[in-house]
Amino acid sequence: MEATANSFAGERLSVPEKVVVAPCLGQFRPAEPEVVTAEGEVVDAGQVVGYIDAQGHSVPVRSKFAGWMMGLLVHDGERVREGQPIAWLRAL
Repeated sequence: MEATANSFAGERLSVPEKVVVAPCLGQFRPAEPEVVTAEGEVVDAGQVVGYIDAQGHSVPVRSKFAGWMMGLLVHDGERVREGQPIAWLRAL
């Protein structure tokens, strides 16, 4: 049987669950309550959900996706590594 571009598993996988990941190594600090939406509210693509404090500067953690905030996956002050999931979203 010959494979086509559309026959491979995962080629068109539509997953409604997305995660926002840490852009670098450091200590996580959530954004202020006025900035971050509560669980169940909409987060826009590019919205800051927190910050990573590392080597004397603060790096914003931005969502690449728009979706409903399902929750943060790390605690305030928790050390995180680059690529570690920070927040869980359900895509719009």
